[in-house]
This record gives sequence, C-alpha cells and structure tokens, in this order.
Amino acid sequence: MILPPDEVAAVASGSALFRGLADPSRLAILLELRKGERRVVDLAAMLGLAQPTVSGHLACLRDCGLVDWRPVGRQSYYRLAVSELEELLRAAEQVLARTGDAVELCPNYGTIATSPPTGAPGDAA
Repeated sequence: MILPPDEVAAVASGSALFRGLADPSRLAILLELRKGERRVVDLAAMLGLAQPTVSGHLACLRDCGLVDWRPVGRQSYYRLAVSELEELLRAAEQVLARTGDAVELCPNYGTIATSPPTGAPGDAA
C-alpha cells in the first residue's frame, strides 16, 4: 500500500482503534459504560464475565485512552474517557441499521465467519 506518510500514520492509528473495539467483550464494556460509570463488579455481573477478565479489558481500554477511572474509597468507577467515543459507537449503530444483515453475514468478518463450527467433529454437514 502506497500512501503519504501522514495517511500511513492515520491508517495505523485507525486500525489499532478498530482492533481494540473488535473484541466482543471490550465492545460490550464500552456499550455499558455509555450508560454511565460502572465498577468492575457491576460490569462483570451485567455482562456475565469474570472480574479478572473485565479488569484486563478495562486496563487495555484505559491504556488506549478510551476509558478513564476515578477511585472512591477502595473501589474504582470507570467511564468513557472521550465524548467522541460515544459518537463513534452511535455512528456504528447507524451504519449497522442501514446495512441490515450485510455486515453480520459478511463471509470474512461476520458472525458466521467467526463462529466455531456447529456439531460434533466428524458429523456430516
């Protein structure tokens, strides 16, 4: 790919952002944080994830500058760090609404492409 240097940097940064958002658990955490501040224990219960898993994802999102936190006693409350992230998530929902099932059915990245095969090994398809 041949791009001007400033566009190469933009593509690399954008790719990193969208890779971070591509993980279903991280995306679910961000969607929950859109509703307001949450503790790890709250997110774990709401999303059915283990607390260490949620903590790890929050650390990743925090390191990327997408999530911020504030301590309250021995607990930490997490929130979206930038308002533009809310706008990005809303825009993604609008794109998905306009494209219907096309994204979900995409043979490369849709849920069918990323789902494990059903049935037992050796079963006829």
